[in-house]
Order: sequence, then C-alpha cells, then structure tokens
Amino acid sequence: MTRLVTDRLVLRAAQDDDLAPLFAFFGDPRAMQYWSTEPDKTLDETRQRIEHLKAPGPRLYFVMEYQGVAIGTGGIHEGDEIGFILHPDHWRKGLMQEAVSAIIAHVWATTGLKQITADADPDNAASVGFLKSMGFQVTGEAKNTFCIAGRWSDSVYFKLPRPVTAFRV
Repeated sequence: MTRLVTDRLVLRAAQDDDLAPLFAFFGDPRAMQYWSTEPDKTLDETRQRIEHLKAPGPRLYFVMEYQGVAIGTGGIHEGDEIGFILHPDHWRKGLMQEAVSAIIAHVWATTGLKQITADADPDNAASVGFLKSMGFQVTGEAKNTFCIAGRWSDSVYFKLPRPVTAFRV
C-alpha cells in the first residue's frame, strides 16, 4: 500500500477510524464552501467517502495525517485532475504545500501523465493563489460550472505540465 511521508505528514489510504476526523471537515461549511458538493450532513455520507478512499490499487489520492489525525485529503481524483481539502484549523501552515508537493512528485514518478490539471472557483483566492504558487498555469475560465444548493459558481482551469528532464550526453 502506497504511503508518502513528508516532514510533518503521512499521506495514506483512508481507514475506518478516519470517520470522525474526515466528517470534521467534510461537514464543515467553511472547508466545503468551494467544494463540488454540499457539506456532509451525516456520518453515513462521510462513511461513503471513506469507502471510496479505501479502494485498493495504485494510490494517487490520499488522506493527509498530521500528528496522528486525518486533517485533509488530496491527490488525483479523476483522470489527471488534482483536488484537495484541508480542515480549516490547519489552513495557512504550509501543510497543503507539503502534501501537494509530495503528491505531484509521486504522480510524476509513478504515472505517464503528461500534465496535472485543476479546477477552482475564481472566488477561492486561497486555492487560486496556491495553485499558481505550485507552478500551475491558468488555461481558461467558465461561468456557472457547478450548482450547489441553488448557488452557481464559476471555474478557472489550470494545468501543470510534466517537467522536461534534461539529459546529458
């Protein structure tokens, strides 16, 4: 089973005992404000997420564990698209940069993907700024791409091309 370890995080598959910590952010309207679904209302909704995150096989999407507790998730969730979420108590501590850097390195080392893409709500200044700081380039924008609880949001699209490796002769 793939586990990535950084200075402060362990990135791993979901476990049954992640239910309460994952519900703490998947049920939090602050964390879910720009997510593509409404906040989880019940533990059963989060339990379904965990079952999906426990799927066997090559791991490209991870639970982020900090000091023994699940505080977020992130990775390639569909095709070549990266996504991530972090409990608000851990925002602005550099943890997402640490996690996503490890995930990107893992993706380049274990897949043949030519790029990694991302989709963010342009109103989510933190995610837009974070993606740009990680080297993602804006490739386009679209209006009214998600309707969550009757509220439409827009999208800004990004890509991070696979780095070109220089060979010496």
